Amino acid sequence: MQRIIGEFTVELTPQQDEKAMGRMLLSKAYSGDLSGNSFGQMLSVRTDEPGSAGYVAMETVTGSLAGKNGTFSLQHSGIMSRGEQQLTIVVVPDSATGELTGLYGNMQIQNVDGKHFYDFEYAFAK
Repeated sequence: MQRIIGEFTVELTPQQDEKAMGRMLLSKAYSGDLSGNSFGQMLSVRTDEPGSAGYVAMETVTGSLAGKNGTFSLQHSGIMSRGEQQLTIVVVPDSATGELTGLYGNMQIQNVDGKHFYDFEYAFAK
């Protein structure tokens, strides 16, 4: 597996915002060894308990990964239970196109002082 770390910006546009459930459009710009843009949608549920929520999201990235061009999709699943977070982000199997065909892997994201970072472990199927 290869591992790259970089930065991204994200813009969330609310589409529905009810107390229990929200839906947002997301737009990201990745920089570093993964560079390009992504678009997707996120669904979230907030609870009455502070620090507890859940979200799922799908996004499709168009750009360059270590000099190879194409697209791929990411599936997010996140849970926060009273402030404790669990997040899984994986490449949707067989979603990659172009020079990225065969891509698989997983990503972690962090928000540090208002900046977003990705940590992406990936490989290509043989």
